Amino acid sequence: MPLTTASYTQMDSGFPRGWPMVLLFVALLTLSGWAYLVAMVADMVPVMDMTEAGPGMGLLNQFNLFKGLSADARAALAVLCLPAGATFGMPGPAMAAVDVLKIFVMWAMMALAMMLPSAIPMLRAYHFKLGQETNFKTNPAPAVISASIGYVLVWLGYAALATSAQLLLFKIGAVSDMMAPATLALTTSVLFAAGLYQFTPAKKACLVRCWYPRWVFAESTVGNRIATGMKEGVAQGWACLGCCWAVMTVMFAVGLMNVIWIAVLGAVMALEKTFPNRVFPYLLGVFFLVWAAFLTTAILLGGKAA
Repeated sequence: MPLTTASYTQMDSGFPRGWPMVLLFVALLTLSGWAYLVAMVADMVPVMDMTEAGPGMGLLNQFNLFKGLSADARAALAVLCLPAGATFGMPGPAMAAVDVLKIFVMWAMMALAMMLPSAIPMLRAYHFKLGQETNFKTNPAPAVISASIGYVLVWLGYAALATSAQLLLFKIGAVSDMMAPATLALTTSVLFAAGLYQFTPAKKACLVRCWYPRWVFAESTVGNRIATGMKEGVAQGWACLGCCWAVMTVMFAVGLMNVIWIAVLGAVMALEKTFPNRVFPYLLGVFFLVWAAFLTTAILLGGKAA
């Protein structure tokens, strides 16, 4: 049943214990994701041309020897300075097993940094539900932490699929060594698909499930609450995946190590899932479609190779 205003009032006045423990667990996982991504970028900045990492990342060239150089000079210097894959977490062009593992870990860290914070409202509602079932006499934190792990497992599955997609795009030359789109065709296609998805019934249905969680395993007071929490987390993770996969995939359009867009898209998805609003998802879709249309016009008028 969807939570009402009265439900939230009751949650604030009689919330079950253990919620700070859940928040601490989520915060630690989220921070670990951000720490890994920031460490990757920090190791790249001194020796790489950050404009190659996607829109906005050129600002970081203020902190390396590429500042003020022309595009040709940056390209030549980048080749001389450091081979691809020689910094922390960056895969090499050979795409050996260790490089594939690095890509998967990167996507997993992106899932922790971008998606786990957006699950906090759902986890809070689930925490209250479990406490309410026992008249607030039992600490539901272990079961809710288990639910958060189940939620993460769904996004790890997405990370595996994204890794496979990245490998394929790299092999056909659509993604560069810097894990950014090598052609405007890829950027335009991803933006167009993400924009269209914002208007689909599937997006609407999954987003409503994120706004108003419907608990799949209502028998959580019976049997192993930890196992049931894990299953509930997986169920809620599927709803979140159906809601957010397209926006998450926009990372293929802006550069997979573009920490600026990681932060922006993470915040956008958190806002979209937390505050019920029928207009915002459509505005986001329009934004992606207009962006795709602009790039398509640039390709056609500029005669650029796709």
